[in-house]
Amino acid sequence: MLHSASLFLVTLLAALPVNADGLYTKNSPVIQLNPKTYKSLIANSNHTSIVEFYAPWCGHCKNLKPAYEKAATNLDGLAKVAAINCDDDENKPFCGQMGVQGFPTLKIVTPSKKPGKPRVEDYQGARTAKGIVDAVVDHIPNHVKRATDKDLDKWLGQNEDRPKAILFTEKGTTGALIRALAIDFLGAIDIAQVRNKESASVNKYGITEFPSLVLIPSADAGHKLYTGELKKKPITEFLSQAATPNPDASGSASDKPKPKQKSKSKPASKPTSVADDEDIKPTASQDQDTTDPSVKPAQVPLPAIPNLPTRESLESACLAPKSGTCVLVILPETSEPEAALPASATEALASFAEISHKHVLRGTHLFPLYAVPAINDASKTLREALALGDGQTVEIIALNARRGWWRRFSAGADFGAIAVESWIDAIRLGEGAKEKLPEGIVVSVEAETEPEAEVKTEAEAEVEPEAETVEAETKAEEQAVEHDEL
Repeated sequence: MLHSASLFLVTLLAALPVNADGLYTKNSPVIQLNPKTYKSLIANSNHTSIVEFYAPWCGHCKNLKPAYEKAATNLDGLAKVAAINCDDDENKPFCGQMGVQGFPTLKIVTPSKKPGKPRVEDYQGARTAKGIVDAVVDHIPNHVKRATDKDLDKWLGQNEDRPKAILFTEKGTTGALIRALAIDFLGAIDIAQVRNKESASVNKYGITEFPSLVLIPSADAGHKLYTGELKKKPITEFLSQAATPNPDASGSASDKPKPKQKSKSKPASKPTSVADDEDIKPTASQDQDTTDPSVKPAQVPLPAIPNLPTRESLESACLAPKSGTCVLVILPETSEPEAALPASATEALASFAEISHKHVLRGTHLFPLYAVPAINDASKTLREALALGDGQTVEIIALNARRGWWRRFSAGADFGAIAVESWIDAIRLGEGAKEKLPEGIVVSVEAETEPEAEVKTEAEAEVEPEAETVEAETKAEEQAVEHDEL
């Protein structure tokens, strides 16, 4: 369904000037990708990843960078945080294949039962370090056995030639760190978690403090109690005395692609596949590896945005005293009623249809989008009151009758979906200057006698669900998220 939109994105990106300089430096904790390294580092990984698809010129991408790098630091060793520059010619087709329709787009990639065929889903949460970290942690697969006094011995008897590790903890949930360790040693060391209330198991291994980690190198060997710091690196070193972690064990920026070498080497052994014990539900994301770029998908027309052909319909939808934010495409006049619209107007309508359709599919909030044709005499009123020109050009505006502001889209001749959606996103985030609506635009009604306090509350309730103030973002960023503990 999104094939036409993907091709549209590729076309737009191809027309942009080449900018090989990405947002993230080589010292950044964020892994930088291209199509080949996406497959080797992300798609074939046993670890969960989050990937940002961005363009260096994108203002929202620049704003996201500090939070994204902070998330990468917090997730170091637990999951992979990566980014791909969709403004690079090498990456543009791949970004289109991945269904990227705007910047930044974040996608969480989770291993599935089929190696190299991960589940890919869009991240729709808060654009803060905490929001990103929490979402990624929730997607880390769990290969840790929850053992009790009744079944611990049975578990120890399975795969007798394989070392075992047991975490004794007071927690009823399985933390991100122990899940990440289980992935690192998947197929090499079996890991279980035992609650402190399982007294027989606790006494058997002489556990007096929680959490405690014991290593059982072999069935006929005694156990070793870990006494070091409860952090990923020293625990990995402790477990490595019994088995070597998987080659894909690193989740940090050190996974950056290395230069190609011509020296001969033996074929690498196949990575251990991930077999999630939980039921795996397919997502709407398609298998990117099976896409045949030579096959052109059918062009499926997107649903048109609603039309407001009369003054009454426009006033009812957007110009009533209590109307919220509306985004309008004010269409130009044509020589004849049935004459075709100019290319700029057609492009603007197509962009609105694409943006609206995307948000419908995602189930996310968006301002109402409307087309206002020239036959609506109120369009002339708007043009004159807001000084929008003589009616021969297409105009895009956003206005809020309740709050008394309006804003004009001004991107030259670019009415493409990326430019329009970036402008809409800026409004949702409270960015950019707004102008006061002239008197006479909002429909006048009889004065209402409402307490001032109620009016204030109502105005506050108007705040869009996805809008985030700088103060709110800063507060969220200051909340450190620590998952690097047992």
